[in-house]
Amino acid sequence: MTGFRPDPGEPLMEVGPQKEQTGGKLKIFFGYAAGVGKTYAMLEAAHHAKSMGADVVAGYIEPHTRPETQALLEGLERLPPRRIPYKGIQLQEFDLDGALERRPQLLLVDELAHTNAAGCRHLKRYQDIEELLRAGINVYTTINVQHLESLHDIVAAISGVSIRERVPDKVFDSADQVELVDIEPADLLERLRAGKIYRPAQARRAEDHFFTQKNLAALREIALRRTADRLGRTSEAAGRPSVGDEHVLTCLSASPSNAKVIRTAARMAEAFHSEFTALFVETPDFQTQNAEDRRRLRANLRLAEELGARIATAYGDDAAVQIAEYARTAGVSKIVLGRSNRKRSLRTRGRSLVDRLTECSPDLDIYIIPDNQPPYRPREEARRWHPHFSWADAGKTALCLALATVVGWLFYLLGFSEANIVTVYILGVLFTSVWTGGRGYGAAASLVSVLVYNFFFTVPRFTLLAYDPGYPLTFAVMLVASLVTSSLTLRVKSQARQAAQKAYRTQVLLETSQKLQKAEGETAILDTTAGQLRKLLERTVLFYPVNGGQMPESPRVYPAQSEEDTAIYLRPEERTVACWVQKNNKHAGATTNTLPSARCLYLAVRGERGVLAVAGISMAERAEPDAFEKNLMIAILDECGLVLEKTMLDRARREIEEKARQEALRANLLRAISHDLRTPLTSISGNAGILVENSALLDESKRHELYLSIYDDSMWLTNLVENLLSVTRIENGTMELRMQPELLEEVFQEALAHLDRHAPEHRITVELGDDLLMARMDARLMVQVVINLVNNAIKYTPPGSNIVLSAARRGDMVEVRVADDGPGVGPEAKSKIFDMFYTANNDRGDGRRGLGLGLSLCRSIVTAHGGTISVEDNAPHGAVFMFTLHSAEVNPIE
Repeated sequence: MTGFRPDPGEPLMEVGPQKEQTGGKLKIFFGYAAGVGKTYAMLEAAHHAKSMGADVVAGYIEPHTRPETQALLEGLERLPPRRIPYKGIQLQEFDLDGALERRPQLLLVDELAHTNAAGCRHLKRYQDIEELLRAGINVYTTINVQHLESLHDIVAAISGVSIRERVPDKVFDSADQVELVDIEPADLLERLRAGKIYRPAQARRAEDHFFTQKNLAALREIALRRTADRLGRTSEAAGRPSVGDEHVLTCLSASPSNAKVIRTAARMAEAFHSEFTALFVETPDFQTQNAEDRRRLRANLRLAEELGARIATAYGDDAAVQIAEYARTAGVSKIVLGRSNRKRSLRTRGRSLVDRLTECSPDLDIYIIPDNQPPYRPREEARRWHPHFSWADAGKTALCLALATVVGWLFYLLGFSEANIVTVYILGVLFTSVWTGGRGYGAAASLVSVLVYNFFFTVPRFTLLAYDPGYPLTFAVMLVASLVTSSLTLRVKSQARQAAQKAYRTQVLLETSQKLQKAEGETAILDTTAGQLRKLLERTVLFYPVNGGQMPESPRVYPAQSEEDTAIYLRPEERTVACWVQKNNKHAGATTNTLPSARCLYLAVRGERGVLAVAGISMAERAEPDAFEKNLMIAILDECGLVLEKTMLDRARREIEEKARQEALRANLLRAISHDLRTPLTSISGNAGILVENSALLDESKRHELYLSIYDDSMWLTNLVENLLSVTRIENGTMELRMQPELLEEVFQEALAHLDRHAPEHRITVELGDDLLMARMDARLMVQVVINLVNNAIKYTPPGSNIVLSAARRGDMVEVRVADDGPGVGPEAKSKIFDMFYTANNDRGDGRRGLGLGLSLCRSIVTAHGGTISVEDNAPHGAVFMFTLHSAEVNPIE
């Protein structure tokens, strides 16, 4: 036995797959039988890790009667076991929640293949360990070779013992390290006889059955080969070429031997490093399978999934044709089948599935696995010939035969031959098969039609006797033709029904994709997905949206029936399962091995960045969805995840673009301010310096001129700061509108009192047809709009020009106009004049230009009020700036 050595000189057997670690690391101590020293080696390695400073806790160690093993537990912290009552006794189980709360660096958990008692979160202990690894906890564990799923049949054939507790091979293969704990079979037998493995009575039974020299040698060889295979795969993983040339296919069925076939196919796919697919062909017989066969089929499907197979479903009456067609389209190179030893009936006589498949696909390699199970016969064959009796279908059958008899009698009167009359009866059987809902009615119509034909149309007529020696042959041909017609008609009906079901499900999937692409927002996406799942499954659907890693207290429930009581889905234990799915990104709940007592099957809606939502599918009093429904369900949720993630990415992109736009705005503002502040500040400081140093030397007019220059520059800076503050509030979304009715006359008077000092050089008039004209506005902001518009007219028109400020009602809106008779606005400037940082040429020549914020600010404020702003030419020349506001009425009480 070897201990844990973390240096580069570890044996190659301990080298695990080189993969990027996102959680804890798993080390498995692997043996070929009980007593080889797996637990002993694990405890030795734990002591070594503790001596290196690691935080080590013994999570669960199987109780042993071996003093050497028990002695190694001394000095290790032990996690108290979880006690579960069971039939009057207390069972001790590994406490998963206690381990997650304690969260050591290294946790020891014995017996990887153990089946947990009822009441534990997971059905299997390896699932507990997977959750520990996802939580970032390193784990040491133990397992014997007979517990690996793919080797079950081989071990059972060697030892004669079927092991119930098994672990999927992917758990073993995904381990970071596997240490083979080996001992000679002879030494192991000596330890068994010395009582170091089992108690004396148990040891004697073991030596007589499982612990034989031959069995132990064979198991040891299998363990060595399995470890070597894993090592070879690990070494090849980095440089292995594409495996697209090989594709192994096996078929799923309810046969008791199908599990053996699946394991064989999985081992073959592993050996060839190929794709692995498990195909289920749904025939009309599937609908009549009994509960036991359906349970066995689901178990085989789950086994195939655990062994890494991709599940596919095909539909049709002829399994061989469907398998061959799928193999051709999917590029299958090898098919693994079991040789059926099922009891043959009259209906199943003929060539076997293997023979027909070989004929359909002569280029495929077909591997046949012998079936040593006792012969069986599917129970549905024994009952499918006993359909439920329906008076309506019986009446339809009688009506078809009556009509055929009437038509036949007319043919007889018209002198038509007996062959024409026989054809009429065959046509009646065909209509019966199409019109009725069971196989028995067509068969009954076939038999009765022969009797009716004999009674009415053979000599002697109106009796069941037939004198002509050719009549018996006619009756036989007529009966066979009627039965064949009925059978073919029923088959066509079945195929049409299957095609309709498949088309409906495919339509649901395509419709889901189309609707999700049109949905806007997370709520609409989840509503659409729930509606499609409910349409497909006819079950209640739940959704827990995940925002910022958090789920709401209650889900969105979409009941299958409006009168359904949804309170059962709002229980805390249901939300606990959904929280576990969100945290671990795994399926859980009903029909799974994790928290199976839940009312719903909970599935993660996944994205590249984790779980985006958790969907719940009700399983209350309903059968588990079949393989095809599961595939469609997962496909719909995957599509939902893609659209949700796209929506989130679009929102994040828009936020980034908005931040970039704001950053660009800040950069432009700073760049403009750094340039344009320099001129007025230089002018203010220069003029102030002249006044300070030479005030006595300057005459009154010169001093007044300097004072006006300082005043103009300071007012320009004041207006600039006001505009900058307003722009900042608007861009940050912090501007709050205090909307209330205001008189336009008061707003105009307030604005005119704060105009540019050059306003007296212009003739400014106000025209209000109604002195009580009111509009809803934030008066403070609207005064700033009017000031900016009038100052803009003052700035860009020569002295002595006319500026008219007016307002009038236009329907439900009030239109405010600022008109001038200056040079006007050019066509090119009209499309840009309200853009931020746009400035036109200033003919005043005072050396000071604006930042291009005033008109842009006007547009932002007017738009926030729900109005519009524009510019047009004035007649005969000049420009008119106009904007609209929502009108308001005068309150007579006020």
